[in-house]
Amino acid sequence: MNTLFIFGMGYTASHLARRLRAQGWQVHGTGRGGDADFADAAAVHAALAAATHILSSVPPDRATGADPVLSAYADAMRAAPARWIGYLSSTGVYGNARGAWVDEGAVVGTGRRNARTQADLDWQALDDRVHVLRLPGIYGPGRSALDRVREGNAKRIDLPGQVFSRVHVEDIAGGVIASFAGPPGVYNLGDDLPCSQNRVIEAACRLLAVPPPPLQTLEQANLSPMALGFYAENRRVANGKAKRLLGWALRYPDYEAGLAGILAGE
Repeated sequence: MNTLFIFGMGYTASHLARRLRAQGWQVHGTGRGGDADFADAAAVHAALAAATHILSSVPPDRATGADPVLSAYADAMRAAPARWIGYLSSTGVYGNARGAWVDEGAVVGTGRRNARTQADLDWQALDDRVHVLRLPGIYGPGRSALDRVREGNAKRIDLPGQVFSRVHVEDIAGGVIASFAGPPGVYNLGDDLPCSQNRVIEAACRLLAVPPPPLQTLEQANLSPMALGFYAENRRVANGKAKRLLGWALRYPDYEAGLAGILAGE
């Protein structure tokens, strides 16, 4: 039986777990959606020894910058008999491309995600079974522009030319599953239509039949430091490698399809 062990069963990994369990997989893991204690080394070692697939969705530690999974279990993963090892990284490793397209061959480590970049590189160096999947902005049920509009928290920022990539959580699950049979390496998992965040908010407002929020400057929007960092970068993420080498097919190729699917309860 196929068995996946996940470090960090949060929003994205839990979607993957539900999909795989529906296909007859056993899925175990750490985190709020898991059944294992990260600090219980004996139990984690036993789980890794029994897993056919291993995935980490744990980001670097904010205080130390170190990857906690690699710090604690790198040797155990190298020794594990798993056929596949994966890491969910971030397209933030590319930094600010000034709106240009970036693919997996682009330079990394020039932006604000220095710890994430180091973790990304360390996972690549861990083992020749490793698949590093770089994710842009993640959205899905309960975590989308529709929710921000309903809650009155949606903002439109007046930044002409600012472009981002995003991906629906179900397409991340599809990308992970596609990579099980694909060659190891680094893959971007973004949708087909990078665009401004304003366009996404406006689409959500149309679907909910409410007027869009007014345009604001960054200063007027009073954004958190994390959100300000988000708007400080500008890039389009190319997804062709995952399509070519993994056979990855997007269920939601753009934000219009993704938001409509969420509203329809898909």
